[in-house]
Amino acid sequence: MADRTHRRTVWRVVLVTQLCLALVTGIAVVLVYRHVDRRIDEGGPIDHAGGVERPGPDLPTGALNILVLGTDERDCEGCAIDGEDGGGGSDVTMLLHVADGRRSAYGISVPRDTLVDRPECTADGEVVPGASEATWNEALAVGGAPCAVAQLEAVTGIYVDHYVVVDFGGFKEIVDAVGGVEVCLPEEVDDREHGIHLDAGTQVVGGEDALAYMRQRASTPNADLGRVRRQQAFIASMIAKVLSARTLTRPDRLVSFASALAGSIQTDPELAGVSEIVDLAASLRHARLGKIRFVTAPVVELPRDDPNWGRVELTPEADELWRRVVADQPLGELGRGAISGRRPGGPTAEAAANGLCG
Repeated sequence: MADRTHRRTVWRVVLVTQLCLALVTGIAVVLVYRHVDRRIDEGGPIDHAGGVERPGPDLPTGALNILVLGTDERDCEGCAIDGEDGGGGSDVTMLLHVADGRRSAYGISVPRDTLVDRPECTADGEVVPGASEATWNEALAVGGAPCAVAQLEAVTGIYVDHYVVVDFGGFKEIVDAVGGVEVCLPEEVDDREHGIHLDAGTQVVGGEDALAYMRQRASTPNADLGRVRRQQAFIASMIAKVLSARTLTRPDRLVSFASALAGSIQTDPELAGVSEIVDLAASLRHARLGKIRFVTAPVVELPRDDPNWGRVELTPEADELWRRVVADQPLGELGRGAISGRRPGGPTAEAAANGLCG
């Protein structure tokens, strides 16, 4: 009889303990949810004024296009890595296309110095005039993310569902939140003019060095195009890190990452909330995000005798790339030389990009 009473007492203690843990966990989740939700910056709406229409119905598992923009704003501690002020332009422009069924995806980068005809757009209720032969990165500076979206839709004919903007400070926080990201440099970078030094070889870099790595443009055959490939390699490596068990199974890192992400991004109103982001993430749970392929929009450098020498322009091959996105088709031959995430036991994404340092 005594043993039976003792066992009941033990089970009661276990049950009460579990209920308390569940209650504490639930409260913690709610507090984190509210904390993160309050920190997401809501940008202006996408109005699709150029007449671009969604190619298919807006389904929870339908094809999806997200425009990712990295702004060169430097109003954060340690962000003035090159001694320049930055004008709020887009240092990074990457369109992420998620295929119908949301099981595969690819990213397309547009070099910041690409010349295009920028359309008229609306920002904060005011009309921003268009411009001919404008550099791609100016759209974000003159009209914010909605104007950057309007430009991409006008040039490519691709319907953009959402946008995400990250600044220098936010980028550093996100990298630190995941415990650093592995990169590979075939040779040492010593850019004294901009105060950037990185050792050669494979290494894990924290936020400040990661920003220098993403921004550095010296010692490349084409400064801007070389930097684009470096950005693609870094993002591929960061995705692999975020998806790794080391990040997902560490509650402290997971909360830190979510908090850093929320406090570092601006999104369109339809995505500016924890529940919306959670729903989007849930819809991508079966996607092979670690195998995303990254390509650069086909461009050609302008000749020396051109008044815009030093810039680039899109080639006719780019039209085929845009058509594939609209039709929700894979990259096919346009994916030659694409950068993807690190293979288990294989070289880093940057090594794959350079054919070295593996």
